[in-house]
Amino acid sequence: MFAPSRDEVRKFFSTAWQKHCSRAPLTAMESLAADIVQVHPEYQDTLVTEETATQLEFPVENGAMNPFLHLSLHLAVEEQLSIDQPPGLRAEFERILSRTGDRHAATHAVLDCLGQTVWRSQREGAPLDAMAYLECLRKR
Repeated sequence: MFAPSRDEVRKFFSTAWQKHCSRAPLTAMESLAADIVQVHPEYQDTLVTEETATQLEFPVENGAMNPFLHLSLHLAVEEQLSIDQPPGLRAEFERILSRTGDRHAATHAVLDCLGQTVWRSQREGAPLDAMAYLECLRKR
């Protein structure tokens, strides 16, 4: 399993965004990351330089949203959708999308459920519960 460090994740998003802005060639994963950043203008200044990306802190105590966590969850959801993992995820996403008519809003519904599922897994010291993840989506 690939487990990038905090700085590797931040450098990845920063590099992808910088390459996108300069119209440099992107890998498929960088292109997906840049597309995600593009719909999040509130995070774009954070990615202007690698130094900025790696040095900023986002303490939860201050109510700060960590843009790298948010962007990484988006990336995870896009990968899950591309392979329909867990099975049925894509159908639930499509159902939510047809109701909202907004891909970004539908993705955020999935992000919320993924975040809840990851949090529960970490709290309980158990593997991710795919059925709970899908059930959360069914309730949306």
